[in-house]
Amino acid sequence: MSTEKIILGIDPGTTIMGFGAIKVVHKKMTFIQLNELNLKKYSDHYTKLKLIFERTTELIDTHHPDEIAIEAPFFGKNVQSMLKLGRAQGVAMAAGLTRQIPITEYLPKKIKMAITGNGNASKEQVAKMLQSLLKIKELPKNLDSTDGLAAAVCHFYNSSNPVSSKSYSGWKAFVAQNEKRLK
Repeated sequence: MSTEKIILGIDPGTTIMGFGAIKVVHKKMTFIQLNELNLKKYSDHYTKLKLIFERTTELIDTHHPDEIAIEAPFFGKNVQSMLKLGRAQGVAMAAGLTRQIPITEYLPKKIKMAITGNGNASKEQVAKMLQSLLKIKELPKNLDSTDGLAAAVCHFYNSSNPVSSKSYSGWKAFVAQNEKRLK
């Protein structure tokens, strides 16, 4: 049994996709990277989805994660925004699933709770806690990347007990757990 793994965390978005990676060795996590994919300059939604897929695939090929943690969409009032966010998440998930990497979704409140102990914490509070936990020298201007990193750290904390999250080990597992969506 391997005592080392890499977790890639993703905060999907069609304006900015945040991501972060951690390495876990003997139940101790270390910071690898956090960054973002800025999609603001692209007006075509399909181009954005293509870029999300390509960047996620590139991250997978660079870091060779053993697992992916992704922030689940939150429920908002704007249906069009929700649809776009769901597509972005689906494209990022598809990139991982094509490489047979297990994916786990976490609700935003669960991620915030895992990092700060408060499910209603602000992005700034989450970022500061991650900075302290992982000894990150400087936080980025946009906090979408720390949201992606937070998903990875949340997964690390919950990997022994992933209650109320959804995991997929491949396309068959995804389809089996989402049969109602296909009808």
